[in-house]
Amino acid sequence: MAPPDEGWPAGLPAAGALSPALPNHALLRRIGQGETVLLPDRDSVIAAAEGYSELAPLFVPEHGHSAIAAPSFARGLVLGTVVAWRTRRPGPFDQEDADLLTEIASRAALGVDNARRYTREHRAAVALQQRLLPAATTDTPAAETVGFYVPAGGGAEIGGDWYDVIPLPSFRVALVAGDVMGHGLPATATTGRLRTAVDTLAERELDPDELLTHLDDLVQQLQGEAPHQGGTVGASCLYAVYDPVTCQCTLASAGHPPPVVIRPDGNVESVEVSPGPLLGVGGMPFEATTFDLESGSIIAVYTKGVIYRDDQDPDAGLRRLTDRLARSGGPVRDLDGVGHELLRSLGDAPARDDMALLLARTRAVAPEDTETWEFPADVSVVAAARKAAAGQLAARGLDELSFTTELVVSELVTNAVRYAGGPIGLRLIRGDVLVCEVNDPSNTQPRLRRARWSDEGGRGLFLIAQLTTRWGSRYTRSGKTIWTEQPLTAELGLLDLLL
Repeated sequence: MAPPDEGWPAGLPAAGALSPALPNHALLRRIGQGETVLLPDRDSVIAAAEGYSELAPLFVPEHGHSAIAAPSFARGLVLGTVVAWRTRRPGPFDQEDADLLTEIASRAALGVDNARRYTREHRAAVALQQRLLPAATTDTPAAETVGFYVPAGGGAEIGGDWYDVIPLPSFRVALVAGDVMGHGLPATATTGRLRTAVDTLAERELDPDELLTHLDDLVQQLQGEAPHQGGTVGASCLYAVYDPVTCQCTLASAGHPPPVVIRPDGNVESVEVSPGPLLGVGGMPFEATTFDLESGSIIAVYTKGVIYRDDQDPDAGLRRLTDRLARSGGPVRDLDGVGHELLRSLGDAPARDDMALLLARTRAVAPEDTETWEFPADVSVVAAARKAAAGQLAARGLDELSFTTELVVSELVTNAVRYAGGPIGLRLIRGDVLVCEVNDPSNTQPRLRRARWSDEGGRGLFLIAQLTTRWGSRYTRSGKTIWTEQPLTAELGLLDLLL
């Protein structure tokens, strides 16, 4: 309702009031079919309201003597009606006025329908984006993390930024940040595919540089699909793995800004990395960087929207980020508070690009909870390895795990002696679970298979799979490591398994 003066017209419904049910009137049917209705004089107005005297005061303003009702008609739908009344000027509306109002209503309807369509797409993109991001907070033996995502334009543009926290075997954790080109559903869908790929590749426990190489291959495949989908595909990504046993972090970057680290002593610095090309360029290697990361440090990984402001200078943006973290990110500060304070310091103006920020405070496995041995490739060392593991468990008050652990150690060390050669490493790590690792110089991965009743071997890994909660293998620079996990309380014995 747009009255000609500041006062609201007397008798008409107030702004926001619910309209009463309307009858199946011939005039309303004409409007519903997309026709503009002209009521040039008071007689035609009275005739239109005949029989509905109780409703007329709700729709006819005082002194209203001529009206035009033009439907808001767009793409085959009537979205509403625009009604103009002549109340003060004595001259009635004519057909030229009706044509003008029809054009105005049509253009307005197109704008309204575009807004409806955009709202649907935006809601779908927001829902998809929310499903793609992990939980805002995680708590693992390696680190506690808090993540933040801010869409561009104050929520108007959903983009392709994401972060992820992926728990890995042996208490390690992977921290991921990525940025897909573009905005809207296409960028969000591509983000989903890349995040799924990273999760899958992380399961294989690849080194960060090797993981990005495989991810680069995937983006090149997506680029091959892009011409048929009306777009291009490109992305940046940073993949970092933190090991709480060695307190070292290894990362690789595909055109992504470097992380910032807050040391326990309060010193803040950006990590010097050798970034490779953006994902999808192909033909260029990625380089891994390893650095020490003490327990209690905070590492911040983010997307370029955090440092790219109006000046579009990434170096200046990185310095601003480092300075703000130095002021707000003390080693004992709550991570959620650090993140919110950092985002507030970026200003109230809507960002031009969406932002993803992941803060992680690292932890360490105590040295007394880790024990390592090395043996030559000789059958006689199997008994020594069992004895060493059992003695360590007894010293830690975990005697109930000895039987299962000795069986696991025996099978893994025997396989290493028989098929891989030496030296053979054995490591026990106690955390919220007991991890047993055996490493050898062979690159041959073990495979679980079903032994036939007449086979004399081939049941070792099957027994290990039944006696542990999970197991796996990963390549190292000098061979491979087979690992198992057991709960700290004995839940399954060999007798139970055989029964």
